[in-house]
Amino acid sequence: MGYESLRDWIKALDKAGELKRVTAEVSPILEMAEIADRASKSGKGTARAGGPALLFENITGYKGAQVLMNQFGSDRRMRLALDVASLDDVAKRIETLLHPVAPTGIMDKLKLLPMLAEVGSFFPKTIDAKKAPCKEVILRGDDIDVLKFPVLQTWPDDGGRFITLPLVTTRDPKSGKRNLGMYRMQVYDANTTGMHWQRQKNAAEHLRDRLRAATPDEAGQVELMALTAGGTASAAPNTVPQLVATRIRGERMEVAVAIGTDPATTFSAIVPAPPEVEEYLIAGFLRQQAVELVRCETVDLDVPANAEIILEGYVELGELRTEGPFGDHTGFYTMQDDYPVFHITCITHRKNPIYAATVVGRPPMEDTWMIKGVERIFLPLMKLTLPEILDINLPAEGVAHNLMLVRIRKSYPGHARKVMHAIWGLGQAMFTKCIVVVDEDCDVQDVSEVMLRVGNNIDPERDIQFTLGPVDTLDHASRLPNYGSKMGIDATRKWPAEGFTRPWPAMLTMPTEIKSKVDALCKSLGF
Repeated sequence: MGYESLRDWIKALDKAGELKRVTAEVSPILEMAEIADRASKSGKGTARAGGPALLFENITGYKGAQVLMNQFGSDRRMRLALDVASLDDVAKRIETLLHPVAPTGIMDKLKLLPMLAEVGSFFPKTIDAKKAPCKEVILRGDDIDVLKFPVLQTWPDDGGRFITLPLVTTRDPKSGKRNLGMYRMQVYDANTTGMHWQRQKNAAEHLRDRLRAATPDEAGQVELMALTAGGTASAAPNTVPQLVATRIRGERMEVAVAIGTDPATTFSAIVPAPPEVEEYLIAGFLRQQAVELVRCETVDLDVPANAEIILEGYVELGELRTEGPFGDHTGFYTMQDDYPVFHITCITHRKNPIYAATVVGRPPMEDTWMIKGVERIFLPLMKLTLPEILDINLPAEGVAHNLMLVRIRKSYPGHARKVMHAIWGLGQAMFTKCIVVVDEDCDVQDVSEVMLRVGNNIDPERDIQFTLGPVDTLDHASRLPNYGSKMGIDATRKWPAEGFTRPWPAMLTMPTEIKSKVDALCKSLGF
């Protein structure tokens, strides 16, 4: 079973020897981020790569406060967080659910009942507010001040302090389904923040749906779409065109934000799930028990009952404000742009809340290990559409969306190109800037092996595919915001049916019996 809360998780980290308590006085302005950055880069190339989780207990200006950082920052901690021996175990569980053995008789059907009951137990359940730890303290009106928590500034040229590990809940206005996402939030003042809803994210689509409903004429919609979630238009800054301003004034979209939840729930907020699958269900699946939710005080949304901190509020349709710069996971600053504004109407929290944060920057960092978890979970979902895919690797230097290495079982001419285009059509994988496809005998987790294949197996003009399409908002090199080119490299062996008529040489390998005989000798020699 998973962990009930962040506090249970911290106890588990401590017991496993994965937690360092920082008792020296440290400032939330740059200093904590620098410590976490160094920790995340320590132990590189060893079993302790990623450094320890950090619990800061003496924070300048915040007497008695605690901040947890780098909680996911190693392979071992990711496995602890999801309570598995290997991240591939999660993929195996997903594959079992996706491909159950078809029942052929009454006994086979009966055998499926435990699986169905187990899946049913993963659905979130709502509990009474009186039993919810996140309701121990309730703040309204003039008592609202998000800066009562030690919100970090992580890089010197950041636009201010940012909430970096928030779980943001919105509701699809058409289906009514909840969506849980993780979007950075720049703190403007005590009760307003930015809401970094990149244009292709689910929450941004929820906002656009509300804008469409509030702006029925086509011209107004075109103007408004250009002004939502990471895109500027020719209108005056922070305003919407006068043509439609009066129609949407006062229209609101409710939002709730949780900070400091159990690790599976936090992780589920970054999993690229299909829109029809709630992240709280994914969290239940990962932790093998339902997430307990509670209704908010001022908005009609449910939030994790065991969270440390809850921010309730709304985004007013059409209202934008400059957000950024922000030192991002690409290793570069994301520059300023206009984004929606979150207005806080209520704060609830546990007594003596523990604030959870992360710092992103040049890899490897904490998010490197989180991305590896996403990679393992996403693989069986990719195989549903592309069964020829045997494995994928998102190297740390590719920062999730810049590089994907793909191992396939090649069956026909042009197969590698078919896989490339299919990946560019799969949800968030559409942002992948570079895709490298190799044969089934190449281990894509060994980047050195992949580079050997790429260097040897391609004729650049023949084997490199370019295309245009949506790119990640954080891509500063694309020709336009959110739109640019992508590249696929076919590093598979070329077949005569692909126009390659020369002999293809075999790779160098030593016979198995020779390897076995020499193993013992090399061991005695110490290498």
